[in-house]
Amino acid sequence: MSKGSLWRSTPFRLAVTFGLVFFLTFVAAGFVTYQVLRQELKRSLDGSVKELHAVIASSDDLEDLISMVDAYSRVNPAREWVFCVIGADGRQIAGDVSTPPLPDGFSSARADALGLRAGPDYRVFSGMVASKRLIVGRSRAATDRLERIAFTSLLWANLVALAGAIIGGALLARKAQRRLDGIAGAMTAVSHGTFDARVPLSGSGDDIDTVSRQINEALDRLSALMETMRQVSSDIAHELKTPLNRLKMQIDTAIRGDERGEAVSEALYDARAEAGQINATFEALLRISQIEAGARKTRFQTLDLTGIVASVAEIYADVAEDSGHGLTTSIDAADPLKMRGDRELLTQMLANLVENAIRHCPPGAAISISLGRQGGNAVVAVNDDGPGIPAGEREKVFRRLYRLDKSRTTAGSGLGLSLVRAIADLHAGDVAIGDNGPGVCAEVILPLEERHPS
Repeated sequence: MSKGSLWRSTPFRLAVTFGLVFFLTFVAAGFVTYQVLRQELKRSLDGSVKELHAVIASSDDLEDLISMVDAYSRVNPAREWVFCVIGADGRQIAGDVSTPPLPDGFSSARADALGLRAGPDYRVFSGMVASKRLIVGRSRAATDRLERIAFTSLLWANLVALAGAIIGGALLARKAQRRLDGIAGAMTAVSHGTFDARVPLSGSGDDIDTVSRQINEALDRLSALMETMRQVSSDIAHELKTPLNRLKMQIDTAIRGDERGEAVSEALYDARAEAGQINATFEALLRISQIEAGARKTRFQTLDLTGIVASVAEIYADVAEDSGHGLTTSIDAADPLKMRGDRELLTQMLANLVENAIRHCPPGAAISISLGRQGGNAVVAVNDDGPGIPAGEREKVFRRLYRLDKSRTTAGSGLGLSLVRAIADLHAGDVAIGDNGPGVCAEVILPLEERHPS
């Protein structure tokens, strides 16, 4: 990924945005901390000044007051503290500094205003002791130094936080962008016909992995659909080539017979029958496509699967007998199996399974229909003891137009079981072909409605 595209990428912009929010929050928190520290230093300084003022003001008379002020002044050569006593006439009586007129209480004074050389400001407290004014002050040098240290520390912390936000945001954005590039690369490959391309997963299980997994599942379905379409196109080309050639030959035969003055009715009837079979094949393909698209879900309703199976078994009992087969039914009528579905499609699905067994089993074969409950599902099975289907062919028979070699001489289009699977999928079910030893066991599993206790 180029540097320019990184700067324009959404992950980087989001990272910068959140980094900026974090930085501004950090600055705001630092400012609040700095102000709290300043106020606390000021309170501490004011407390010490007021406390010493109270100690000196507790002197009993003027001499004690003056001697105490002089004593404090002598032990304070560094001028960390300043003291001054002013008489009622405004003249300085004691102390080491001269002060301008100061109001009662706390105030700030510059060093030169106190008659000192340039230096830090002082925090002073002025109060009356009898008729005299006592002024006590303390240098702000220590508190100013602590404030500078705190400000410098917060400034460096802010700079480090800003650098961390930018660098961390760039790294996180680059990592996220690489994963998004993986998604884009897979989609680009698929759009260019590489249908086996998939989005790489990081294994972290985060939201990007979840989206990537969902994209891969969609690509799997797309790949399967494209393979099905390719297979269907190939099957249509192969399977319909023969009937179309037959139709052409029948029409040519009718034309030549007509030119010779012969009767062509039989050839035309055969051509019409062949065209009808081709048309039925396309109608079945269209019906399967409509079912797979879910168009019939709007007709779903709550129905009793037991009644549908019983009805189909009753209809095909005579058909099986006429063809020399025996048809038996095993249904528990006392256990109604309720489900949401399309009655017509479910009837056709079961009819296709029974017709498939009758068509491909020799006379004398036994066919059975059973219906039962398995947990929250209904299991419909159509079994026979006919020639069966080889294990390697059992999944292929669900493909459109696929027919076993031994079945190509019988009537049919190879779409019956494809329609069965499409109907089962529409109802969120599953269908499988197994070995009945001998014969075929065709089993359909359909989800039932949840039973609520009365």
